[in-house]
Amino acid sequence: MPEPSNGYSVLIVEDNEMNRDLLSRRLSRKGFDVTLAVDGIDAMEKMREHECDLVLMDMNLPIQDGWTTCQLMKDEPQWSNTPIIALTAHALTNDRERALIVGCDEYETKPIDFARLLEKIHALLAAKTASPA
Repeated sequence: MPEPSNGYSVLIVEDNEMNRDLLSRRLSRKGFDVTLAVDGIDAMEKMREHECDLVLMDMNLPIQDGWTTCQLMKDEPQWSNTPIIALTAHALTNDRERALIVGCDEYETKPIDFARLLEKIHALLAAKTASPA
C-alpha cells in the first residue's frame, strides 16, 4: 500500500516536549508537514492558522484538555471532517469510548507504537481522500 505522506499536514497537540519532538521528527522523516501545539487553546489557534489534514491529540493537556478540544473542533464545520487520533496513556475501554464520543476517529495508547500509529494515519488520510469533504 502506498504511503500517503508527502504533502499531508499533521497537527501534533502534545504538552510533553520529549514526546512532541520525537513524534514530530519521526513524522517529518516520513514526509509529513508537521505543526505543533502544546495545549487545546494553542491547537485551536494553529488550526485557524494552518490547514491540517489530520490531528494527533494528547487527551491530558493543560489549560484546555484534549477531550474538550476534540469536541470543539468537530463542532466547527471547516474541521468536522478532519480526522483526529487520540493519544493517551489511559488504556481503559471507557477512555476509548469517550474519545470516540467526543469526535476522535482513532485511539492510540502511550507509549506509542509508531508503526501502528502510522498505519492508522495512512488509513484515515486514505479514507478522507476517497470521500468527498
